[in-house]
Amino acid sequence: MNYIYINGSSKVSIKYSEDNSKVEEVYIDDSLVEFEEEDKQDKLEYAIKTKRNKYQKFLNKQFENLIVLTGAGSSVGIGEKNKGRLLSHLWDDTKEKLGEEKLNHFCELVNYNSKDENGNYVKNLEKLLSIANAAKDFVASTKEINIPKTIKEIEKLIKSKCELVLPKDAPHHTFLEKITRRKVTLPRAKIFNLNYDTLFEQAGRKGNFTIIDGFSFSFPRYFSGRNFDYDIVLRDKSRLKEEDNFKKRVFHLYKPHGSVDWEKVKKDIIQSDNVKKALMIYPKDSKYESSYEQPFFEMMSRFQQNLRKDNILLICIGFSFNDKHIVTAIQEALEQNSGFQLMVINKGIDTSDNLKWLLELAHKHSNILLIDELFSDFAEQYPLLKSYNQDEYKRITINLNDTDGE
Repeated sequence: MNYIYINGSSKVSIKYSEDNSKVEEVYIDDSLVEFEEEDKQDKLEYAIKTKRNKYQKFLNKQFENLIVLTGAGSSVGIGEKNKGRLLSHLWDDTKEKLGEEKLNHFCELVNYNSKDENGNYVKNLEKLLSIANAAKDFVASTKEINIPKTIKEIEKLIKSKCELVLPKDAPHHTFLEKITRRKVTLPRAKIFNLNYDTLFEQAGRKGNFTIIDGFSFSFPRYFSGRNFDYDIVLRDKSRLKEEDNFKKRVFHLYKPHGSVDWEKVKKDIIQSDNVKKALMIYPKDSKYESSYEQPFFEMMSRFQQNLRKDNILLICIGFSFNDKHIVTAIQEALEQNSGFQLMVINKGIDTSDNLKWLLELAHKHSNILLIDELFSDFAEQYPLLKSYNQDEYKRITINLNDTDGE
């Protein structure tokens, strides 16, 4: 039985044939759906439609606080030249860059021993870099392998592979259009992006959004946590109405793991299109410790603060739940905040050991939704809330049909 939607007692699941060629049975809320023999409706299509109807109905509620947490799933496979990569893909890139022999020698030297049943190294680049960073201070380099130099070479490769160009058909613009369609009196939608790339920034600029990302609006752009406390108000209209008139199409963007366009210059953190050394927390176990340094500490503090607010929906997209410091904050919100709701969007509902706790909770409680959906499909299916006037609604509908976003 494969679940494609779980929300307490509300569920959608499918059962494939023995050869996995077709869906034989569909279960809605654990009850078998009876299809007439003459009914030619595709069973998989029926299940997907039911799943989407369920989560669209849920999203039609206007949550006071909307938070989005995105992982690799919002970038993988997207890009004009380079395409977003998973860590397993980056392992392959490293193997191609270094050569198989050199990579194997590097693994042996730093004592990376994770192998599969065939004797091949497990493609866990995060674990490899963690071990290598620990080993570099007490394991001597060889003539063939310089450990610190090889680590830097791998990190440089990771950065280059994350320098993505937003394609015209990327779902980011559509998604931004929809999540920012909120009453302007409500808190701005907030995106916490764990990826290093700038796909959301590119989509925001292309769609004429205002991005509050912690950096100053003056150039060069300097980082300060207080910039997240600012908002954009149209002053002339505010004076006429004697009330705040907040600008539309504004969202907050936080990057807890850094970005390819961030750089530390002396004591300042700046944003630039041409950085010499990107300020990023590279994949390794010490990500948790690094999150206590600026600007990462500011990002994590804001994440924790937002999860404690009332009437909040957190949408996790393409997040593996492997980052201890992020998962701990989410678990705390589930335990302590009665107004907290969690929606998890991933390709397949993960049943692995590290997510067993979440799967069990989703079967029992209605404040957790697990959904089998790609980011591109979720962005397309996300309901278009009619919170603006009719002219604004027509304009945005036209924009969504324009792949150039103009």
